[in-house]
Amino acid sequence: MDAEKSGITRKTLLKAAIIAVPAGVLLSGQGPALAREVARAGALLTPTPYCDDDDDDTTPAQTEGPYFKSDSPRRTVLPGDGVPLTVTGYVLGRLGGPISGALLDFWQADAEGAYDNAGYDLRGHQFSDARGAFRLTTVVPGLYPGRTRHLHVKVQAPNGPVLTTQLYFPGEPGNDTDNIFHTELLMKVRDVGAAKEATFDFVLEVDGPRPASRT
Repeated sequence: MDAEKSGITRKTLLKAAIIAVPAGVLLSGQGPALAREVARAGALLTPTPYCDDDDDDTTPAQTEGPYFKSDSPRRTVLPGDGVPLTVTGYVLGRLGGPISGALLDFWQADAEGAYDNAGYDLRGHQFSDARGAFRLTTVVPGLYPGRTRHLHVKVQAPNGPVLTTQLYFPGEPGNDTDNIFHTELLMKVRDVGAAKEATFDFVLEVDGPRPASRT
């Protein structure tokens, strides 16, 4: 069943709950913020991934598009001109535990909406840390003709299947007309001075470890 037509889900409620959290909760220096943790406590807890049940909703896959290039450089900073953007979050398994060593390969358009197909500008890969956390420093992509604003990413747990998907920005006029856009792939985005900070958690089609119990 299409997730957008299946009614209110647990993850939808968690994402809605995060809207009411003060902006300072999600700022850099606090560590990646899980929507489920904010919804549970009303504030950022110790950033350890935790799932509410034994079968978390997996992140929807999307088309790769025409501009993916293999062999991107390993780096967490994609330098470019434009509005600075930091994206943080976690890579989780279906059981809610963190996936360490997961590959995340990002690529995107520049501020003018163009992709670098000759080199590797605004392309790079990294690996999640022991907590399953990742951090990407880049710039807000421009508008590619016919599409809303978005980031591309491939995510793969060690020896697991590859998830290819796209991440979106809330409040974009193009979200209503882009036939690829998916609400479950919206990042939580906040303005921080002249920059933007976003959060998103990937849930892969692997069981992974169970989350550590909380006392």
